[in-house]
Amino acid sequence: MARKRTDAEQQIAELLQTARSSLRLSVAFLSRLDGTTQHLEVVESSVPFLFREGYQQKQEVTLCQAILDKKIPQVIPDLTVFPEAMKLPAARMPRLRSYVSVPVTLSDGSLYGTFCAAGLTTDRDLTKRDKALMDVLASAAAVIIEPEVRSQERRTEIEDRLRPVMDDGGPVVVLQPIVDLATGNRVGAEALSRFPAEWGMAPDVVFEQAHGVGLGDRLELLALERAAEHLARVDGYVAMNVSPATLLTPGCGELLGRLPLSRVLLELSEHDQVEDYAALNAALEPFRARGMRLAIDDVGAGFSSLRHIVVTAPTSSRSTGASSRA
Repeated sequence: MARKRTDAEQQIAELLQTARSSLRLSVAFLSRLDGTTQHLEVVESSVPFLFREGYQQKQEVTLCQAILDKKIPQVIPDLTVFPEAMKLPAARMPRLRSYVSVPVTLSDGSLYGTFCAAGLTTDRDLTKRDKALMDVLASAAAVIIEPEVRSQERRTEIEDRLRPVMDDGGPVVVLQPIVDLATGNRVGAEALSRFPAEWGMAPDVVFEQAHGVGLGDRLELLALERAAEHLARVDGYVAMNVSPATLLTPGCGELLGRLPLSRVLLELSEHDQVEDYAALNAALEPFRARGMRLAIDDVGAGFSSLRHIVVTAPTSSRSTGASSRA
């Protein structure tokens, strides 16, 4: 079964259909060039068994690359006239004989790929006017493509930044003493996650980004592991922060299950909306029964509400301007 196209891909397909019908060619496609490989991202074809979305080939042996290198022209009514074109695989299979290709360029001037149309027979009617149409359609395609390209670049940047930290066991976790104001005695410590200073980001921003790329649960669990290591080194309890979503994961349950819970104060971060309080309380119940205390972090921010506090029945709640995510 063919993969369902995204809305953006469907819009691209409509542009390709315009190109194919206007030029009366067999196929039109959008290709992505990554420097080594040509990827056929969206294809509109009258012979789909010859042209498939997702097909890849070495970029250096494609007609598109030869055109970008100016070895052959952008508009080719008859490939057999150009020896350089006839050396390439596309001239043999699927035996292309007419071709037009224009670059797809993003707003910063970077090359995304090419917008192409091709025929299995020669087409003497292909002219520079057809290239002009393809240029217009390619520009429209670039506008549609760019948001997803930028989003993917952002995801990649976040993943590449986080993975070395995660591979090293998670963020550095430091302790902030908690003192009983009546006696002046230290009764516990709050675990605080710290990320590389050069990132210039507060911990809650880093965790939010991690969740945005699907790494949030793992990063939170690594931070909890690092926080738990301090239990053997300090007296009193250690306050550890976790989001409701991560709390509901099997990994979090396993981690909490092996800790001395009478010395754990779990701070439930409240920036994420709780969809199922029954599931949340069910997850908390066995740990609270073993002596774990519960606090609501950053009361008054985000989705904080009287219902949130009443339903979870925390041991205490905190309101702070400082990020305490551990």
